[in-house]
Amino acid sequence: MFLTIDPVAFTIGPFSVRWYGILIATAILLGTILALRESERQGWDPDHFLNLILYCVPAAFVGARLYYVIFNWDYYSQYPKEIPAVWHGGLAIHGALIAAFIVGYLYTRYAKLSFWQAADIAAPSIILGQAIGRWGNFFNQEAYGYEVDPAKVPWAMYIDGAYRHPTFLYESLWNLGVFFFLLWFRRKPNLIKGDVFLTYAILYSLGRFFVEGLRTDSLMLTTSLRAAQVVSLVTILIAGGLMYYRHKRESIKAGS
Repeated sequence: MFLTIDPVAFTIGPFSVRWYGILIATAILLGTILALRESERQGWDPDHFLNLILYCVPAAFVGARLYYVIFNWDYYSQYPKEIPAVWHGGLAIHGALIAAFIVGYLYTRYAKLSFWQAADIAAPSIILGQAIGRWGNFFNQEAYGYEVDPAKVPWAMYIDGAYRHPTFLYESLWNLGVFFFLLWFRRKPNLIKGDVFLTYAILYSLGRFFVEGLRTDSLMLTTSLRAAQVVSLVTILIAGGLMYYRHKRESIKAGS
């Protein structure tokens, strides 16, 4: 597939509006609508969830940028003026998720709300946003994979002078599948608060681990360890352990 993509959707005077920004804004809007509907269904005051979104979204952007800058500090230490230049690229989803998780936890503690319930409500919105946001990588012609033979991989895309695995597409499709699974899963009986969010964490991390192995632009912990794969494995272990422990605890309570 040989496509020439313009990352700029349109210009207004000296300002360029990029597809990446449009897609992120769309993801936030759709995710907010979905979460507000679910919060109302669960009897939450929608104002609380709007407050949560207003705190978590900016934190996610800051976290995404800081995470990327930290892993590329050799460059940014020499060009510190580039640190705030997000329009030049450089956002990492794991940084966004970590920052939003911390801020969400602090807000729910402050507002005396159930963190796990809030996380369950937000989980489908988060993964939907990730599915949409990956298409920003398509317009920026980034987050692609290794060079492949288009005869063997007919869906390969021509990027940076070669046919490559469209890893942004793989992750987007995986995330979309997780989104629909979570919509079904959250209606199942016998769930406890936190199950939906922890299931999201496990499934997203599973897909990210395998897709990351195909990418050529991974953030690296060492010359052989990809940061996203390590974070994904740790997340799967922690989320799986928490689900097991919390259900074990509930079963003991029910039997006592």
